[in-house]
Parts: sequence; structure tokens; C-alpha cells
Amino acid sequence: MSSDGYQSPLSKMNSMSDTDLWNDSCSIKELEYAIGHGAVGATANPVIVGEVLKKEMPLWKARIKELINACPEASEDDLVWKITEEISLKGAKLLLPAFENSGGKKGRLSIQTNPKYYRNKNLMVEQAIHFNNLAPNIIVKLPVTKAGIAAIEEATYNGVSINATVCFTVPQSLAVAEAVERGLERRKQDGKDTTTIGSVCTIMVGRLDDWLKAVANKKDIVTEPEYLEWAGVAVMKRAYQLFKERGYSTRLLSAATRNHRHWSEFIGGDVVVTLTHQWQKRLNACDVEVIARINNPVDEPVIEVLSEKFHDFRRAYTSNGMSVDEFDAYGATRRTLRQFLSGYEELTRIIRDLMLPDPDKDE
Repeated sequence: MSSDGYQSPLSKMNSMSDTDLWNDSCSIKELEYAIGHGAVGATANPVIVGEVLKKEMPLWKARIKELINACPEASEDDLVWKITEEISLKGAKLLLPAFENSGGKKGRLSIQTNPKYYRNKNLMVEQAIHFNNLAPNIIVKLPVTKAGIAAIEEATYNGVSINATVCFTVPQSLAVAEAVERGLERRKQDGKDTTTIGSVCTIMVGRLDDWLKAVANKKDIVTEPEYLEWAGVAVMKRAYQLFKERGYSTRLLSAATRNHRHWSEFIGGDVVVTLTHQWQKRLNACDVEVIARINNPVDEPVIEVLSEKFHDFRRAYTSNGMSVDEFDAYGATRRTLRQFLSGYEELTRIIRDLMLPDPDKDE
């Protein structure tokens, strides 16, 4: 709040409801802005870390070269994770006060496991446990693939707070919540503490919208154009309703903002809204009224038309629309995994250019 009593829209959201803001980046500059407007969390993945290095290379170049020289036998992959961890831990330090003041409910920094491991439960769990030991307020991102669901249960059993990612649908989010509950129950049965575990399940609402628009283009499906802006909102609200009815300990988190509804429609819920720096600035300058809308249903005609015309919306919106065995083949899942894998390759290339500079570019 400013000296004259003005609250930005995002700050007002935080003060009036249980809806938390997270920064969709681990950039220190961007995270400081977000915290100034009430943010209590942040996230990192290979795409984000690559973007941070592109924006802030002057801040990191000397340190990366220092790591290269200090670890003469390290591979590109080894160095990718060393720098990812260092960037993430700087963000985690900024969020530590919020973590301590909230008893661990807020103030977490997400680190994503290697996207190459999306089919391998054991490798994901091993890396998740490693990340969990880096700082008290780390939360580990695991993809909602078939292997990822198994990894989520096992990581939870091992005391890891998880942030399920690569998730777009109600069936995926329910599978995540159930996996977390199984892991917590196993810990309790073995007499292990569960009070430090605070997990979230991301629904990438904008990426579901993106996928249905791609399907419409490929299959020449015509509908009211604004209906395709509501698909992710409908899925998020349906999942939220079911989470509340079933009493899951996992909180929902919205991501991949494409329009203001991916923020404004979730205000008032006990959820997390993660926003990029660009979207935070846009929303802080907007005139959208900050009121609770989480319990306002999406208009029934929108649900009916999307369900009638899009098989992939029915799969996303219906609680039994997909089995765990089908998660890996879902279009939005394949699309996002490929992007994360490309982002990892791009991050590796950035490190490679510092490890082994291109001789053809020497002056």
C-alpha cells in the first residue's frame, strides 16, 4: 500500500482473500517487484532459467565461468543444474521471510526436475529429494505424466512438497491430489512428520485454451471465439469445486495466463495465481474490479458448446475424462513437454557457449 492508501490490484487481491500471488520467474529483479505487490512464491524451470540468463547474463557470466573452471570434469548437464540451483536459491532466500512467517504455507520457490526424466519415476524422485534438501522453502515441480504421478506419491512420502506441472485437466489434478494423499498417509503410518509438507497442483489454464484453439484450426471447428477463452477457467473452477468437496490438502495453482480472466476469475479462492512480470504490470495498471469470483460458474452454454465440439475439452473437464495411462498422450501434455525439452536444450546451449566458445566467432 502506498503512502496515500492506494493498493494495486494484485496487492488488494492478497489483502482481501486467500488467493496468493506467485511470480512466474526466478529473476531477482522481477521477484523483488512481485514481492512488493504481495507475492509469496516463485517458480523456475529450464525455459525460465534460460530467459533469466538471457536477461541478466552480466550478473551471471563471471559466476558461470567460475563454476566451469572449478569443475573441470563437469558435463554441460552438471553445470546446467549447478547454475539452476544457484539462481533458484537466490530467489528462495528472498521468499524465506514469507515462509517463516506463514509456518511454511507461503514463501516457496519451485525448482523443476529434469524434463528428460518425465518417463522415469526413480530419477524424478532422486532429483526431487536432492532439491528438497537445498533450502527449507523449496517446492519441487514434477510433471503430471504416468511416471510423474507415481513420482509425486513417492516424493511426498519422502517429505518433499511438490508442485505438479504439465497439468491441464480435472483428471490430472485429481490424480495429483490422490497421489499426495497416499504419500502423506504412508508417512503418517510410518510415524513421519507431515506438517512441513505443503503441495500445490498447477493447472496450466492458458495452455489448455491454446491447445483447443490449435484443435479448432486443425479440424476446422467453428464456435463463438470467446468460448475458447473460458476453457481453462472452467477446468480450474471445476477442479477447485472437487478439491473442496473432497478435502484434499493440495492447493490448486493457475498458470499460463493469456487474459485477465486467468487471474480475475480465481480471486477469492484458496488458490495460487502465478503471473509473469509482464502480466503483473498489466494487471496492476488495469481497471478490472478486484472481487471474489471463484464461485461464479462459467456460463452453461459455454460448457455445453465446448463439450459438444471438443473431445479434448470433455476429457479435460470431466473427472473421469482420462485415465493416468492416457496422460502422456494428451495433446497439451505432449506440446508442453516438447517445449520444456527444447528449453532445456537451449539452456544447455547457453552453458556450452561459455564452456566451449565457438572458434568461428573469435575476433
